[in-house]
Amino acid sequence: MATTAGQGWTQLRQQARALETQTETYLHTYSQFSSQSNIPPKPTEEERSTEAKLQELLEKRDNVISQLTRLLDSEPTLSSSSLKQNNLSLLRDKLADHRRDLSRLRSTLQRARDRANLLGSVRDDISAYRAANPAAAEADYMLDERGRIDNSVGVADGVLSQAYAVQDSFLAQRETLASINRRITHAASQVPGINTLIGRISAKKKRDGIIMGGFIAFCFLVFWFMM
Repeated sequence: MATTAGQGWTQLRQQARALETQTETYLHTYSQFSSQSNIPPKPTEEERSTEAKLQELLEKRDNVISQLTRLLDSEPTLSSSSLKQNNLSLLRDKLADHRRDLSRLRSTLQRARDRANLLGSVRDDISAYRAANPAAAEADYMLDERGRIDNSVGVADGVLSQAYAVQDSFLAQRETLASINRRITHAASQVPGINTLIGRISAKKKRDGIIMGGFIAFCFLVFWFMM
């Protein structure tokens, strides 16, 4: 009897886990309806079918959990198992979580649909008003165009302001570098013999440049005559 009860417990638990997986899949599908760019004013057939399937799965899981509870209460060998008690508790908690998820998603979808319907109604009212009042529609169009032009001018002003700021920054850096150069030159002039040393270094660099240039020219001429 205990073996039969244990086998029944295992089968029901596996069934509950399979139903959990299906519920999570349908919850994910159901959550996509509220993230659509254009939510239809009324639930689509797919949306109603998904919600009905979720309700069916939740009811099946509740039924399976009830069977597991009765089986656990009727068999002392099962009720004494803390592992099975924990498994049953986890199944109940998961079912409660999924019920809350469905309720939350349903509310989110309804709010999104109400908002879309409200915006659609406002657009329809505006279109009807413009159709009945061509002069007002023309004035609204001109105001919209003026708003777009003002926005474009604002963007251009912002770009120019950034360009002027960058230019001012470059000028400030240039002045800073010039000031540093003047300080270095002034400091160098205060050190005895530093100008002579700098002159010698410059003369050596010029001499080395002349020598290198002459060597390159000589190599070029030799290469030219060999050809």
